[in-house]
Amino acid sequence: MKNILLGNTGISVSRLGAGVLPMGPNQRNMAVEEGAAVVRHALDAGINFIDTAQYYRAYPYIRQALAGRNDDVVICSKSLAPDHEGMAAAIEEARRSLDRDVIEIFLLHEVRAGQFEQRQGAWDCLCDAREKGIVKAVGISTHDCDVTALMAQESQCDVVFTLINYAGLGIRKGDGPATAAEMERAISACHRSGKGVFSMKAFGGGNLTAQYQKALGYVLGVKDIDSVMIGFSGTKEVDEAVAFLEGKMPAGYVPDISQKKMWIEEDSCEGCGNCMRVCQSQAIFYNERGLAAIDSSRCLTCGYCAPACPVRAIILI
Repeated sequence: MKNILLGNTGISVSRLGAGVLPMGPNQRNMAVEEGAAVVRHALDAGINFIDTAQYYRAYPYIRQALAGRNDDVVICSKSLAPDHEGMAAAIEEARRSLDRDVIEIFLLHEVRAGQFEQRQGAWDCLCDAREKGIVKAVGISTHDCDVTALMAQESQCDVVFTLINYAGLGIRKGDGPATAAEMERAISACHRSGKGVFSMKAFGGGNLTAQYQKALGYVLGVKDIDSVMIGFSGTKEVDEAVAFLEGKMPAGYVPDISQKKMWIEEDSCEGCGNCMRVCQSQAIFYNERGLAAIDSSRCLTCGYCAPACPVRAIILI
């Protein structure tokens, strides 16, 4: 698989990356050996770029996958920590849990509009860690096109991990939605300023999987994206992505999504009720915390709820 330099970092990454969120406790909660086997399969396929996070609780999958191997792997982790102390603890947790002296890339996780300045202590910690050599590159992950554009002007930012898909699902601008075109412009600004850019949610949290080739083709065609990160929970998913990248996927191929289900990420849900209003099956209800939940016995997996969610909390797993 072709590798590419990530902006001006000097770090070489594969065109596709492997995300471990879907296999972890927050989603499928796969056994460690089962998830590790998926990561090893991705490595064997030529993928050297792995995305994780403190919040995902997925370090054991990566550590076990790498045990006994000498792969030239680039690991990106991130933390929601708001201050210096919390970020320092997050970096040490990653180093200890992954059994690595150096974490290649570490990010502020999910920076929303107006938050970068509020998390200055955590940002200073990342920059200090880079200076000490325990992190090679620092940056942010975000769903917001304004935050992405802001990083083009941030001299200490090396990389940006941002959300984009052809339908614009989950792309934000302040308190409202934004378009893929707006995010493309922000990505281009980052690229011009020498930042490495890699993308998430090519399939809109699984909601665009039925349009697999259109969805993956779109993000791979955005010229200023260095690498496309895809969340994997099975070896077949790895093979599908690699086949598409290498031009070996049959025309008209559509993955089997019959066993997948809609799922709501409670930590992101704001309880606005938009999803309930568009669900014709009355499969969505408020749980005891006042957040949206899905009755799988009534859900038709039509996907109409996902675009109605302002915070991209509804995904297909």
